[in-house]
Amino acid sequence: VQLMESGGGLAQPGGSLRLSCKTSGFVFREKPMNWIRQAPGKGLEWVSGINTHGTIPYYAPSVKGRFTVSRDNAKNTMYLQMDNLQTEDTALYYCSEGPIAVIPSKPRGVGTQVTVSS
Repeated sequence: VQLMESGGGLAQPGGSLRLSCKTSGFVFREKPMNWIRQAPGKGLEWVSGINTHGTIPYYAPSVKGRFTVSRDNAKNTMYLQMDNLQTEDTALYYCSEGPIAVIPSKPRGVGTQVTVSS
């Protein structure tokens, strides 16, 4: 199983970024997917998830209304559109496969850094 996150960077408060999670090594369309993050000095936090068909999104209260999760099963890729970014969104973002809102003990990928600062 390989998960490769990309799309992070530096954004100003109120700005936007779009993260991607490219996967391989498993049958992507059969797995729910999640985004999780780790802020400096803190533990892993579940951010968002999406069902296998891409029809039902799930969000943590802290990002609901600002983030949009989606997936393209033909490309084995999941996305996270992040709008109206806030400084508290600063974190290393990972994707994971498996049940919605279940945080893995150790993320498989290296993550992508999102920094929100003016």
